[in-house]
Amino acid sequence: MLQSVCRRVPFKRSLTAQLSKRFLSQTKDESLTICSQEDGIRRIVLNNPKRRNALSLKMLDAIKSNLLQNVDSELRVIVLSANGGVFSSGHDLKELTEEEGTDHHAQIFHRCTEVMTLVQDISVPVIAQVNGLATAAGCQLVASCDIAVASSNSQFATPGVNIGLFCSTPGVALARAVPRKVALEMLFTGNPISADDALKSGLLSKVVPEEKLEEEVNAIATKIASLSQPVVAMGKSCFYSQTMRGRDQAYVEAEAVMVENLKLRDGQEGIKAFLQKKSHLGHTTDCH
Repeated sequence: MLQSVCRRVPFKRSLTAQLSKRFLSQTKDESLTICSQEDGIRRIVLNNPKRRNALSLKMLDAIKSNLLQNVDSELRVIVLSANGGVFSSGHDLKELTEEEGTDHHAQIFHRCTEVMTLVQDISVPVIAQVNGLATAAGCQLVASCDIAVASSNSQFATPGVNIGLFCSTPGVALARAVPRKVALEMLFTGNPISADDALKSGLLSKVVPEEKLEEEVNAIATKIASLSQPVVAMGKSCFYSQTMRGRDQAYVEAEAVMVENLKLRDGQEGIKAFLQKKSHLGHTTDCH
């Protein structure tokens, strides 16, 4: 199975007005991911269900490539999902044996870190659409996403401790998504938590019945895609940056970003439209 390559599909000029921009992952063999884009929404589907969508080095490379491909003004939001009953089982343990060597192990974990941080560093929101089991680095991927929606039958775990490999890197994302005691119980026991418990702890944004999962994610993605891309990008960058600072410095940074946001045309046009709408309804914002 080969790594996927997300590329533009050529269209005849006469069709460009009728068709949205699309990308497809194509290889000579079955793709590790399936990537498509329409109406500003890019969908990346993990496509190795036979290996429980394990985050092998090639899978991580494919995800990274799909995330970075053609990040332009037309891209508004990314949805990560998976084929099969497992969202992702985490690293491919066959790549973590002694025979593979320390250098290879280091490369895998470094590439995984690159993907997880890229999810938060990329300018558009990334939504995890989870249906099934997400364990170890698979759980880490869910925790790294900006928004995560799961079906009610989904489960989440960091079970590495049970086989002698503590989930230290998944713990980085987990500790930033859920309360410390929830994270540590998951890490120390390896026991799975239900979708409902994941929602209560903050790992998930929403839990819906399996048959409503795609509909719910589409609604969120469509809403985000309808908004100003520069404004959303500025807001996402500020959110993650300020969380790494103390309260006072976070406010200083956020104040500066608000001022910069007001310089954007979208910001000014939105404010003017809102004020005009209120004026037409007989409301004003001044005291005269």
